[in-house]
Amino acid sequence: MSIPKNLLYTKDHEWVRIEGKVAYVGITDHAQHSLGDITFVELPKIGEEIKQASYCSTVESVKAASEVFAPLSGKVLSINTELSAHPELINQSPYEKGYFFTMEFSNEAEKANLMAADGYEIYIEGISK
Repeated sequence: MSIPKNLLYTKDHEWVRIEGKVAYVGITDHAQHSLGDITFVELPKIGEEIKQASYCSTVESVKAASEVFAPLSGKVLSINTELSAHPELINQSPYEKGYFFTMEFSNEAEKANLMAADGYEIYIEGISK
């Protein structure tokens, strides 16, 4: 299972890659693996204001539907339009081609609520037992 070191993670299995004031958001390899083949994703609207830990997207798979929660607060800048026609990109490339959206995050202090890769790895090991 892939857990890139350059990302931050939530306990709900979202990841965030921060580039300046822009954050890329998606679900982790662990999450997509648990869901199975992803068949549909509902993304937030461009311009939408989202709050950390609040619902922002839905992912549907052959196994279940799952809510996705915002890892940070801020404004949605863009969505990954490729996912509408190719939701399987989330399974194939969860950290690159399968990202959900970008956002301009508004509260630097919220990063303290996220886990680094090492912490997320320990967290997954704990819930997998």
